[in-house]
Amino acid sequence: MKRETVQLHGQPVTYFRAGDGPPIVLIHGITSSARTWREVMPGLAEDHTVIALDLLGHGQSGKPRGDYSLGAYASGIRDLLAVLDIGRVTVVGHSLGGGVAMQFGYQFPHRVGRLVLVDSGGLGNEVALYLRAATLPGAEYVIPLLFSQPARDTARAVGRALGRLGVRSSPNTRGLAEGMESLGDPDKRRAFVHTARSVIDPSGQRVDARDRLYLSKGVPTMLIWGEKDRVIPMKHGLQAHELMPHSRLEILPGAGHFSHNDDPDRFVALLSDFIAETDPAELDDERVRHLLQPQAGRG
Repeated sequence: MKRETVQLHGQPVTYFRAGDGPPIVLIHGITSSARTWREVMPGLAEDHTVIALDLLGHGQSGKPRGDYSLGAYASGIRDLLAVLDIGRVTVVGHSLGGGVAMQFGYQFPHRVGRLVLVDSGGLGNEVALYLRAATLPGAEYVIPLLFSQPARDTARAVGRALGRLGVRSSPNTRGLAEGMESLGDPDKRRAFVHTARSVIDPSGQRVDARDRLYLSKGVPTMLIWGEKDRVIPMKHGLQAHELMPHSRLEILPGAGHFSHNDDPDRFVALLSDFIAETDPAELDDERVRHLLQPQAGRG
């Protein structure tokens, strides 16, 4: 995998690129980065061009004081693809990245050939308590205390001690730990709070795409969910599948929120087979108009 950086609107945007073939874009979740895909990128890159980016405010991309809404993230992905001269893609989003993927498809339907949602946000109200707590007034003053350098050093020491005792962390634990580690950086912490508040409030997720899932008709769609996801419950995937009868649903037994890392080989196989067995969507303005106003095509 090759790490590259481009400048977009005065900010560095960092991404991994690997392979050659029909393009796949991988979008990570909140507090995460493109590194979350490192276990699955090599397998996917055998037959595809794979782009895994650090969203603004995450990883090694810029962390401006700006817009961290789903729409802004979707526009940033469109801009990156334009710079890379990549057209229609299979877009894969994990957690927050699933919400970004759906927003990308809503804003730029002609750029989406297939949609894959992995333990996705934006499909129901429930979400983990710690994410809701991050939206409370004053959270920006409490988080630095929780994730101070001494606290992070203690957590790492405990992890090393458990490792010496033969206790190994799960992919879910490692994914959450990497995200929490990032909150030690003030710029990433500020971006995290802004991002969380754009989609969540103390009562749960406040951005809900379920009323627009019908617009995915004609777009090959797959939902992948960890059976034991404690961040975003599996029932969100089940309900979304009912609202998208054309979609595929894959429940990974025993997997947590980072289901793509619980069994990377199976994830690669599922995604590769899905791409091989489906034709990419070809949505234009006329098709979108008929989806929005079905009566317009009659009479």
